[in-house]
Amino acid sequence: MRKIRILALIVAMMVMTGVLQAQDEIVIDFYFPQAVDGPIAEAMDRYSAEFMEANPGIVINSVYTGSYNQTRDTVLAEGDDLIVDVAVMLAIDLLSFVEAGTIAPVQPYIDAMDDGEAYVADIYPAFLANGTGPDGQIWTVPFQRSTPIMYYNADLLAVEGFEVPTNNEDLIEVAQALTTEDRFGLLVPVAGIFPSWMFQSFAAAYGQPVTVQGEPDQVYLDTPEALAAVEFVTRLGMPVEDGGFGVGPMGGSAWGDTPTAFIGEQAAMIYHSTGSLTSILANAPFEVGVAFLPSGPAGEDGTGYGSPTGGGNLYLFNDGNKSQEELDAAWAWINFLSQPEIQADWGATTGYIAAFDSAWQTEPLASLVEEFPQYGVTRDHLSVASQEFSAFRTIDLQNIVNGQLARIISGEVPLEEAATVLEEAQAQIDDLLADYR
Repeated sequence: MRKIRILALIVAMMVMTGVLQAQDEIVIDFYFPQAVDGPIAEAMDRYSAEFMEANPGIVINSVYTGSYNQTRDTVLAEGDDLIVDVAVMLAIDLLSFVEAGTIAPVQPYIDAMDDGEAYVADIYPAFLANGTGPDGQIWTVPFQRSTPIMYYNADLLAVEGFEVPTNNEDLIEVAQALTTEDRFGLLVPVAGIFPSWMFQSFAAAYGQPVTVQGEPDQVYLDTPEALAAVEFVTRLGMPVEDGGFGVGPMGGSAWGDTPTAFIGEQAAMIYHSTGSLTSILANAPFEVGVAFLPSGPAGEDGTGYGSPTGGGNLYLFNDGNKSQEELDAAWAWINFLSQPEIQADWGATTGYIAAFDSAWQTEPLASLVEEFPQYGVTRDHLSVASQEFSAFRTIDLQNIVNGQLARIISGEVPLEEAATVLEEAQAQIDDLLADYR
């Protein structure tokens, strides 16, 4: 079999000929990315060692493959002769790989479990949404999951006498008051080539998520809500004299620089991944607060919350050349990573949101939440989270959305032309999705 490697043990003695003993072992090539600071590689090594000790005959070859996009590109580059067996990849890549026919659904394995229904019920619905295909089957298992969330310098807000913002009007009021020559009031990492994740928070909070579960042939970019959202995000970095809010840099902040600026007290509040929580708590010299994203106008209850989910799921690859033994071993690894003990350790180690409810009653996460309630806020934030961008031809569509949003937010095109840019982007998207409707 292509992926079964023969491990030979040669016993050589000075006066004897060698004796060859062979033992078949199934090797599972496992690719994982890293999108935030933290001991992710070390955690993967621990999990691999624990799994292999409990499952002799299966070897986990864990391979760090860079960013999410680099991981996806590595898999795509393997073409029709896949090396990878399991990978943590963006949850939003699901439909692209289903269409390509290179992944297998995990639904049959779940159906074969004694407690399959309980297994599914244990997964937070907001995370399960991006793992379920149009056919209703579960294709991928949530693992390295997150939402964006607001981090704030609790000491600074207390000194200044501010409550934590719950809508975008309050957000701007606090951010402007906390902006100084040496400190931004608010940083939102929308600079660069991937502004769409943070943008989805604002679009949802204005009332229309960019995509909707169960409608993979639709994208809602040319809407009043999307226009209001992109105008708001763009104005965050515009000078007040030009009609902006003046609370951050023009074009937003860079992803990797944002937590560093917050920890260094160069920003009073930031939007960033829940996956950054452990690192920020460990390094910030002040009390760190976390809160739901107040990205939209106040509703009847005074709040304007909205958020996408984010992060990566566990994908089971099958190009048609893998044996059933290999697929079973790959599922065993996925199932192991979804167990409450691993999920609890993973959440406590990284700050990513444990995707299974039972993990939150399991050590070390249960005790950690008691000591640091911030972790519990990231879990509770799922109550206002919606499906992350998910549509047919996601990779192509994301390129369109990110490219056009970047043009607006960076100031490349005047803000008054934003509606036209969104209309043009929507037309390109509709052309690509026409065959699916």
